[in-house]
Amino acid sequence: MYDQHRDTLEQARAAIAGRGHWSAYPESPSPRVHGEGAAERGKAAFESYLGKPFPLEQAGGTGAWIGAERSPYGIDLGVTYPEPIAEELIAAASAALPAWRDAGPEARALVCAEIIQRLHRRSFEIAHAVQHTSGQPFVMAFQAGGPHAQDRALEAVAYGLEAMTSSAASARWEKPAKGEPLVMTKRFTVVPRGVAVVIGCSTFPTWNAYPALFASLVTGNPVIVKPHPRAILPLAITVLVAREVLAEAGFDPALVSLAAEEGQGLAATLATHPRVRIVDFTGSTEFGDWLERNARQALVHTEKAGVNAVVVDSTDSWRGMLANLAFSLSLYSGQMCTAPQNIFVPAAGVETDEGHKSFEEVAEGLAAAVGRLLGDDARAVELTGAIVNPDVLARVEGAGELGEVVLESRAVRHPSFPDAVVRTPAIVRVHASADDVYGREHFGPVSFLIPTGSTGESLDLLRRTVKVRGALTASVYSTSPRVLDDAERAALDAGVNLSCNLTGGVYVNQSAAFSDYHGTGANPAATASLTDPGYVAGRFHVVQSRHPVREVLDELRS
Repeated sequence: MYDQHRDTLEQARAAIAGRGHWSAYPESPSPRVHGEGAAERGKAAFESYLGKPFPLEQAGGTGAWIGAERSPYGIDLGVTYPEPIAEELIAAASAALPAWRDAGPEARALVCAEIIQRLHRRSFEIAHAVQHTSGQPFVMAFQAGGPHAQDRALEAVAYGLEAMTSSAASARWEKPAKGEPLVMTKRFTVVPRGVAVVIGCSTFPTWNAYPALFASLVTGNPVIVKPHPRAILPLAITVLVAREVLAEAGFDPALVSLAAEEGQGLAATLATHPRVRIVDFTGSTEFGDWLERNARQALVHTEKAGVNAVVVDSTDSWRGMLANLAFSLSLYSGQMCTAPQNIFVPAAGVETDEGHKSFEEVAEGLAAAVGRLLGDDARAVELTGAIVNPDVLARVEGAGELGEVVLESRAVRHPSFPDAVVRTPAIVRVHASADDVYGREHFGPVSFLIPTGSTGESLDLLRRTVKVRGALTASVYSTSPRVLDDAERAALDAGVNLSCNLTGGVYVNQSAAFSDYHGTGANPAATASLTDPGYVAGRFHVVQSRHPVREVLDELRS
């Protein structure tokens, strides 16, 4: 069953080395790609879960069923999940570890590839689950929650396999000596770190969880998946598929288990358990910082929040720049950890291919570009999606209190889901001295236009805010090679990934698996990068055994 994946894994390993464009899973939801009826079957599979217990059988539960997910589009999902007992989940995972460790890196990678392939076949089903837990529009939920997440999963498997097989698994060691040489055989075994816990988020439940899940699994670690209470279903489907494949391959399905909860507290309990050795988290800065301080027994990877910045110096595509920024601000209502927040523009204005533009014209142009993009409600909702939680709604509704409103957010009525909460972006002008405002994150569709004394000051503010609060993305627009060089140096100083002069179909808040790194681990927004060698290296150790070669000993004795 797994032989078919060998070529895929080799292509993935070549892709992470070459960093060019490559994808194992097509992102288009077209029936020409997935076959007639695939979309309908996926929707029916999603609907079959609603209002009933999720069909997951696993050890380590109280016997009770829990769940309180409500779609941001206004639907009560009514799905319930087995209530876990943390101690029992950890015990079952620990018992499953030895056989999985002994299977070896290649076998684990092939099993992981089969899991990912089966998830790909269920992309429509997962897309509906992602849409109705995260609030993403459907096409985005299909792409980001399905093929893009699957690519990131395969990328993590490729990095893990590369790291585990970078040196020989065995060797004959021969050292010249007086008389007969010293000869030994040596074996080097990849030993997993231990039980891993993946703590999911509500906005990108699969995209953010898959790298951690598969990086730990391929390196031999059993994984307990702890979804966000508002976004359980996409990861429950994932766990179901993983356990199915593991059982068919002859392994204990307890290698992957689900830890669902209605309230809060389970993540902290799991993360600080003495037998949990790896913790991966995506979410708020506050809880991420808490995990870094308190889960001391574990390797902790966090992806938190930040203040993503854009520096506008000049452009040779005025309309392209505005359209690109408008799309980035509007996509999924800014509910992306990569969405721009702070836009630094010289108070004296900028040079463009349409002549000099004052700061006021930049502000008016950006507001107009967002207005054009989202002017039609039916089209707007396919880009903005729905607001994922009340905190985001409160932030956008209170944006006017933070400064001078350049673009006011407006409510949009969803034509298919009348109870959906949809808001367009708010843009607020604040003074460069108001770093108490723009120096903290305002997650959601809130961004700031900040007039500065010069592009040099803009870059200094980028560098300073990212060093203090972190960022996952930075962007610059300039026709000056010197400014672009200065911007790259500022990004290196701050430890943030930089995009330059995006005016077409590539956006700062999107990244491509196998080529783009997501986060760096070099600023406070994240402790790791999705995905680089450092992301997988700490998940295993190498233990050796060595023995004198018997024929040499026998010869010496004779």
